[in-house]
Amino acid sequence: MIDFYTWITPNGLKISIALEELGLPYRVHAIDIEKGEQFSPDYLRINPGAKIPVIVDHDNGTVLTESNAILLYLAEKTGRLLPRDDTLRLSVIEWLMWQSSNFGPTLGYAHYFLTYNAGSAPFAEDRFALDTRRLYATLNDRLAGFDFVAGDYSIADIALWPWVSRFARHKIELSEFPHVLRWYRNIAENEGVRRGYKVPFVTSAIPGM
Repeated sequence: MIDFYTWITPNGLKISIALEELGLPYRVHAIDIEKGEQFSPDYLRINPGAKIPVIVDHDNGTVLTESNAILLYLAEKTGRLLPRDDTLRLSVIEWLMWQSSNFGPTLGYAHYFLTYNAGSAPFAEDRFALDTRRLYATLNDRLAGFDFVAGDYSIADIALWPWVSRFARHKIELSEFPHVLRWYRNIAENEGVRRGYKVPFVTSAIPGM
């Protein structure tokens, strides 16, 4: 059994989707970051960094933070969604790193400036709007030649998909990026993705479907 501490964010959804896709048993603990529950003493004992998500795997006592590290752990635990071939494996890891160092951080700032604080910092809005489109174009170019970002469906796709599901907050029309749109809708048809999208609770239907 895995205890899973999460909230309704793209990084949280990565893990709920992976857990569902991999069929692993887990218990959900909702950590309401809007109310500051991540700073509670009980939670800080699990993750002193005061972030979500976190897993506690009672099979072996592993406590793990950082969403893409958790994805790697779950894939290695099950032997799924991460190729054994060295070249293919490195491609998955490459796109995981791209998500964590480029796509995720930039889109997080896009949420902040373009949606939650529109009009408060025009320079930042212009900067992150431009960079967001550049990153969507990069992903679109990659998917022009692949069904999934690293060949077969993998944890790299699971890492990226929840961020793309927030496209409205990025002021992006997915129809302008047809390969991303095709990939996004294809993954959204997976039952595990649909179940994972509802964790820790339902906020809306999957956008763009």
